[in-house]
This record gives sequence, structure tokens and C-alpha cells, in this order.
Amino acid sequence: MTALRFWKGADRLYDRVLMAVLVVILLIVCYCMYDNYYVYSHTLNESLLKYKPNTPGYVAEDSPITEDMVAWLTVDGTNIDYPVMQGSDNIKYLNTDPYGNYSLSGSIFLDSRCSPDLSDSYLLVYGHHMEYGKMFGALDEFLDRDYLSSHRTGTLMVGRRGEKTYGLSLFGAMRVSEKEGAVFDIGSGDIISFLSDNEDLLLSEPEGRILALSTCSEGDSVSRIVVFCRILE
Repeated sequence: MTALRFWKGADRLYDRVLMAVLVVILLIVCYCMYDNYYVYSHTLNESLLKYKPNTPGYVAEDSPITEDMVAWLTVDGTNIDYPVMQGSDNIKYLNTDPYGNYSLSGSIFLDSRCSPDLSDSYLLVYGHHMEYGKMFGALDEFLDRDYLSSHRTGTLMVGRRGEKTYGLSLFGAMRVSEKEGAVFDIGSGDIISFLSDNEDLLLSEPEGRILALSTCSEGDSVSRIVVFCRILE
């Protein structure tokens, strides 16, 4: 009888432990689902577009976007239609939205080493790789040559009021190491030579002022997807 009671007690303990483990797993799954929902639902939505310069009724002084806005970037035929922010470092806007609030999706932002008036010969802009083509989630599509060929235009409006407007001609896309100096070391690399050495990935020769759009390569923490644009003066 003592042995029987022991095994019955052991069975009950096993059932309770198993139930506790299943509950923990369920909670983890629910948290992951909530986390994905939270990140996506807090990605910038179309309501931001009413603060785009040159939009009818737009008044810069009425915009809740912070003074760190230096430009507005649009890539035709994609969801990329966002303000470009610039912080004192490249950390701030990883998790801060254009309104200055904490956000896991962050903002599209200009490298802190670039001139805020975007007058440099080479400009580098970052954005998170979000699902459904949000933020810079559409950039991996440009690795397909046919997609790049059919999505080659965009606009860069410089300044909070869009004082200067430039056309963009997208001409290349590639996956590169995050340590590629020519791409990510602003002022120390020769981007034209680097692109010329990889001309098989380009639709046209690199020339003039270059704008690079960079995002994480999904599932790979050490490489980046970069799309290159020529700024049309």
C-alpha cells in the first residue's frame, strides 16, 4: 500500500509538472505573438503622410515631427515614404519614432556623420527590416534584378519644409558585410570604386552623388542589404 501511494503521488506530481511546463510554453508563445503584433502595429502608418512637405495644407510649424527631421524619402511603387531623421549618434532613432517617442520600429534615419543638409557626395540612410514591406522591409525585393529594373525612381526632399527636391535613380542592390568600409565608413571609403568593382550587380555605372539605403539582412546579423541611388541634381 505504501508503494502504491508513492506511485500515485509521483503520478500526480508528474502531471502537475507537465501541466506547469505546458502553461509556460503557452505563455511564451502568446508573448511572441503579442510582441510581433506590437512591433507591427506600432510601425509608422499612413497618417504620417499628412506631415510630408508639399502636401496640401502642410505647415512645418504645425508638424509634431521633431526638429531632427532632415529630409523626406520616397521610393516609388513601395511603402517607403517616410521622414528621414538624424540624431547625434546612430543609436537614437533605432528605437525612437519621428515624434520622439519610444518605438521598436524606430525611424528611417541619416547616418550621424553625414551633413544634415545632405550636401555630401555620399549619404547613408538606415531603417529596420519590417514585415509587409514596412520601413525598409522592401529593400530585399531589390536584390531581384527585374524588380529593381521596374522600381528605379524616387524622390528626396531636403529640409523640414522640403526646401530642395531631388529625383532618385535606383541603380544597384547587394548584400554586403556590416564591416564593409567602403559602404559604412563615411568619409573613409571610396564608394565609387567599390561599386565599379561590383558592376555586375548594377544596372548602370555609379556616378555623381550617391544615396545608400541600408537594412538588416533577414536571418543574418552580420550582413546588410543596401540599395544604391543616384541623386539627380
